[in-house]
Amino acid sequence: MRPHPGLPAIVLFLVLLVVAIAAHAAPRVQGRQVSIAAADAQQFLEGQFPHSQDMLGGLFEVTVSRPRLALPPGTRMQLGMDLALATAGGAPVPMGQLELTSALRYDTAQAAFFLDQPRIDAFHPPSGSGSLDDGSRELLNAWLADYARKEPVYRIDPTMAALLGGLAVQSAGVQDGRLVVTFNRDIGGMAGALPSEP
Repeated sequence: MRPHPGLPAIVLFLVLLVVAIAAHAAPRVQGRQVSIAAADAQQFLEGQFPHSQDMLGGLFEVTVSRPRLALPPGTRMQLGMDLALATAGGAPVPMGQLELTSALRYDTAQAAFFLDQPRIDAFHPPSGSGSLDDGSRELLNAWLADYARKEPVYRIDPTMAALLGGLAVQSAGVQDGRLVVTFNRDIGGMAGALPSEP
């Protein structure tokens, strides 16, 4: 019997699919919770940066780069990033490093974690000295509120998101060094259909 001519292509596709899945660790499914390791959230953020956003009707453009995520003990995540500012279409000028902390919210429709009530904790200008003036702090707070509303810090894979879409979210946050969303019922019964960490 002659081999099917399309078989090698199918085998190659399956091998590439397995490699792609292995390159990204799946969220952990446990009881009513789905959780994501800090390293996976960091990898997701690196794919979203640099990020530029117009402010004040295009008068300013804020650009952030080099995200640095940490999930210390407690309920808030830490996020550091490099900040640059451009005015009236000019080239971005490095302003320094921004450090913030934030709670998290989970948006079911977008299957994504977003910053919730973020707070600027520190700002380090390139010179190593100085601080934000009131005008700059107000501009950055306005940018941060807009960023928190629109830009996810992690988005769950669409296949898993489709299976979780009918569940109600009870809470989202940081727990044991992971991003965690807790649903209204046990999702252990879906374990066979969901990819999961070992």
